[in-house]
Amino acid sequence: MKAASLAEIKRELKDRDSEEILQLCLRLGRFKKDNKELLTYLLFEAQDEGGYAKLLKEDVDDMMDEINTTHLYYVKKGLQKIVRSLNKSLRYSGQKQTEVEVRLYFCQCIRKEGIKITRHTTINNLYHREIKRIEKALSSLHEDLQADYQYEIDKL
Repeated sequence: MKAASLAEIKRELKDRDSEEILQLCLRLGRFKKDNKELLTYLLFEAQDEGGYAKLLKEDVDDMMDEINTTHLYYVKKGLQKIVRSLNKSLRYSGQKQTEVEVRLYFCQCIRKEGIKITRHTTINNLYHREIKRIEKALSSLHEDLQADYQYEIDKL
């Protein structure tokens, strides 16, 4: 089965009444966890982007506490898990300022935890990839915000 384009879906949704659209959304939420998470963001979190960023930072803190630091292999796996989670959550938001803020906080947490990023190639690459993602998202923000966040990046 070939999926319809977004334009076709939009036209079809215009023809449906609100009760049918409600049922379609509920059915969509039943099938995948990602769909449910996106609907949760759109319904409850999208109005307060600052609160969503704070929630993501708390999630980063919780996941950083769970990382097993006895061996660099476990540290690497824990950091990769955090990055996967952040990528998914930030994709829901789509706002560059939130992305810069949360990714910057993640890099600061890595430094604060005292993880030796230079002793493991994968951890080093992961850290520098996050900084590149921050800089890419930063380039699309207003100049004043760029200057503020660039100062924080330089501290890293």
